Amino acid sequence: MNQNNLMEKIISLAKRRGFIFQSSEIYGGLAGVWDYGPLGVELKNNIKREFWKAMVLSREDVFGIDAGILMHPRVWEASGHIEFFNDPLVECKICHQRFRADNKDLILEHENWHKEKNEKVSWTEPRNFNLLVEAYLGTVEGEKSKVYLRGEITQGVHVNFKNILNTLSPKLPFGIAQVGKAFRNEISPGNFTFRSREFEQMELQYYVYPDDEKSMEYLEYWKNERLNWYISLGLKKENLRLREHSKDELAHYAKGAWDIEYNTPFGGFKELEGIHHRGNWDLKRHSEYSGEDLSYFDLNTNKKIIPYVIETSGGVDRAVLFFLIDAYFEDKDRVVLKLHPKLAPYKIAVFPLLANKPELVNLAYKIYKDLKPHFMTAWDDRGNIGKRYYSQDEIGTPYCITVDFDSLKNQDVTVRDRDTTAQIRVPIDKLKAYFEEKINQ
Repeated sequence: MNQNNLMEKIISLAKRRGFIFQSSEIYGGLAGVWDYGPLGVELKNNIKREFWKAMVLSREDVFGIDAGILMHPRVWEASGHIEFFNDPLVECKICHQRFRADNKDLILEHENWHKEKNEKVSWTEPRNFNLLVEAYLGTVEGEKSKVYLRGEITQGVHVNFKNILNTLSPKLPFGIAQVGKAFRNEISPGNFTFRSREFEQMELQYYVYPDDEKSMEYLEYWKNERLNWYISLGLKKENLRLREHSKDELAHYAKGAWDIEYNTPFGGFKELEGIHHRGNWDLKRHSEYSGEDLSYFDLNTNKKIIPYVIETSGGVDRAVLFFLIDAYFEDKDRVVLKLHPKLAPYKIAVFPLLANKPELVNLAYKIYKDLKPHFMTAWDDRGNIGKRYYSQDEIGTPYCITVDFDSLKNQDVTVRDRDTTAQIRVPIDKLKAYFEEKINQ
């Protein structure tokens, strides 16, 4: 399949079937911002739920928080975002579009676009633009204070480090996980939800002893743990890779960094999640700027230490996009989203064989109502049974139940598998146990 064509199909399916819509579309849209429809929000929530299960609920050494989007402006001074969170941009003097100065491909593409119109482009000198989104708090004009919408969710964890120590008294190593929104003045958002101005992150800050050798072992552990998490939820192993940052890519405070990258249809391997060794940069800076002691008292040595931190930072919206791309499959006359059952928006769809036979409809609806409290379940009685199957295949529903006339006599139903299209009969009173085993395995 043509890769550009694949993206067109993903974007079309996402809108047509209620996964993702352009924000404020009836007003012409807002670039780099997306709304998640009924199916998209289920897929997105399922990804976040599986992250939370893996990183918090199933572990004894990780705790969760939910920090505010608005933070004291000094947070962003301490973190270096105000000083370092800048991109050098050049501006086209003809149409005034701006591009990152180091993005030679986009600049050349833009020049060629003007060339086709017999226009010769000239550029401004590179100028720095801060990526933080500004906001203002206060009710009186002229007396409002400037704050920032957070450019990342990371800092909300570090500024709560002392609170976690005081309330839970955790022992090193331990982690703090968070899922939440972040905002950036992206200069050129694009590739659907890949690069957005409003986006969601799922992160872990894992605090360890400030030992160079041992801390690198934790970096190794977490990069493999996170890679395997994506594979366990259905991303094809051959479409993923771990890439180490070169020395000139590393942040000035970083002791090491890796990216989990996905092989996209829009330019090859792109970042899905970063696993970074941030040293003690964050806690030292916030201690310095706040005047608070953010050290950890080590009972083994009776000394205060500043822990190192290993960070895992993944994009929820990118994960949604990559899971959709990876799951998309065309088979003869049907389109299938082969999403992992844990991620699929609907787990089960229930059909009466004929919508004009009350006895079939009543039994099917009773099954639907019985299953719905336990699984995200769809009801569909439109059109013929074949079209209903294909409709559910296209949105990734793993299993379909059809209630037919034999169901009335034998108290069993036909269960169809999305991927194989194989059908088996299952007793109605065994359906809950059957799906629990299939969906949660």
